[in-house]
Amino acid sequence: MDDRYGSDVLATNWRERGTKQARRVPAQIDLVVEVAGDGFTGAITRREGPHVELEDRKGRRRLFPLGKGFLIDGEPVELVAPAVQPQGRRRTASGSFVADDRRARVALPSRILVEGKHDAELVERVWGDDLRAEGVAVEYLEGIDLLDDLLRAEPPSDTRRYGVLVDHLVPGSKEQRIADAVARGPHGPHVRIVGHPFVDVWQCVKPRALGIAAWPVVPRGTDWKTGICRGLGWPAEDQADIARAWQHILSRVTTFRDIEPELLGRVEELIDFVTAP
Repeated sequence: MDDRYGSDVLATNWRERGTKQARRVPAQIDLVVEVAGDGFTGAITRREGPHVELEDRKGRRRLFPLGKGFLIDGEPVELVAPAVQPQGRRRTASGSFVADDRRARVALPSRILVEGKHDAELVERVWGDDLRAEGVAVEYLEGIDLLDDLLRAEPPSDTRRYGVLVDHLVPGSKEQRIADAVARGPHGPHVRIVGHPFVDVWQCVKPRALGIAAWPVVPRGTDWKTGICRGLGWPAEDQADIARAWQHILSRVTTFRDIEPELLGRVEELIDFVTAP
């Protein structure tokens, strides 16, 4: 007669006997898995402690604990933290390979200028490792209107080039007129001004990184950052609220994939310009 319990009545794994065991799979970035419980399917975008974040085809992101309860091609798997591999090339947040010698270099005379503190913090978040490896400093102008004063005080040259990143660089804008004037002037060959089409650098962060469908539309005449906070249901009573909002936005940026391509290409262009021999 068949004995469903086996010969050892004290065995602890009798419930699992005869069932298919989930194989252990390292939770590598970009691995696509399905959540067995609700069918949510997505690629692993990051690991956060004992959790993994999945992003589906619509850009929706959800956090799940490592362990069992996942499927790959319909087969049960147990997601586990990848083994630490000190050997091999790792990538920075910008997607470039980490240099073997990660010591920061002496800053070059050439530098990148941005319009404000938030711009500088976002550039540092994504390209900080690359900039330190190249010895490129990032400074902020507090407005492109002040660029002429800086160029007169510290003229650029073959050995000191300026890359300038500005917000809302679109045809017909004040920013575009200033950029065109600099390009035509005596400093033009040693200054590269690029920009993105967004009102503010906040919008360079993809909405899906924040778990929203789109950035709110701010009514004309309303302070833009205040309008964004109110549109998202965040406090916006004073500058401290705005600062907290930005820190929350910045915290959601972990890789270049969280940044709009309109900014990615422009920053890479500036790095190439100021580091060219």
